[in-house]
Amino acid sequence: MLELKNIYWSTPEGRSIISDVSLSIPERGLTVITGPNGGGKTTLAKIIAGIEKPERGKIFFSGEDITELGVTERARKGISYAFQQPVRFKGITVRDLLEIASGDKLSEKDLCALLSKVGLCARDYVDREVNSSLSGGEIKRVEIASVLARNTKLTIFDEPEAGIDLWSFSGLIEAFQEIKQSDRAELIISHQERILGVADRIVVIENGKVAEEGERDEILPHLVASSKCPACPTPTIRRA
Repeated sequence: MLELKNIYWSTPEGRSIISDVSLSIPERGLTVITGPNGGGKTTLAKIIAGIEKPERGKIFFSGEDITELGVTERARKGISYAFQQPVRFKGITVRDLLEIASGDKLSEKDLCALLSKVGLCARDYVDREVNSSLSGGEIKRVEIASVLARNTKLTIFDEPEAGIDLWSFSGLIEAFQEIKQSDRAELIISHQERILGVADRIVVIENGKVAEEGERDEILPHLVASSKCPACPTPTIRRA
């Protein structure tokens, strides 16, 4: 469904971040991109979402060249993106945001189902504004719920575990597994071993390049076992 061909991207100062990355994301299932900090994972996710534009290379989505399209046009074609640091919206309630994301009115039951997946009680949150009154962890959960509400062809999560407590994280894993059973694709940027453990495919990005990629059972065992693993060295794996 999504195909990247020979993607390059550098900072305004000329430092190369992404160098000749070619990658295919299937139309169903969960792909996790992992790798060392500063390796280019988040930049690559933003390029896919249209937040950043590649210097060279092509991006195809459902067979269409979307390289020149911005984030709004890509969203309309079915690409959702959950920011690592979500934005806040003064004057918009959680209910408003979820209904805007879904494109329709949502019942109390629907709102409860969405928010419970990220560990929030609808009764306590639906009428709160998406502003500074919410903590960093709360705003992150609300944004993830809004992305889930969109039900798009491809959903991108940038380190969704950040700011999520252990109880909520278990619910989030269940939400990812639920998406896996649908006719949708999800792409997650993460170091978290439990997220890697539910992936269908794992891609390791190191120094702006694809270091390796393949099925989970092929890639994960040596990532966890090897002390030289660039993505998740054993002493620093965060377990839920």
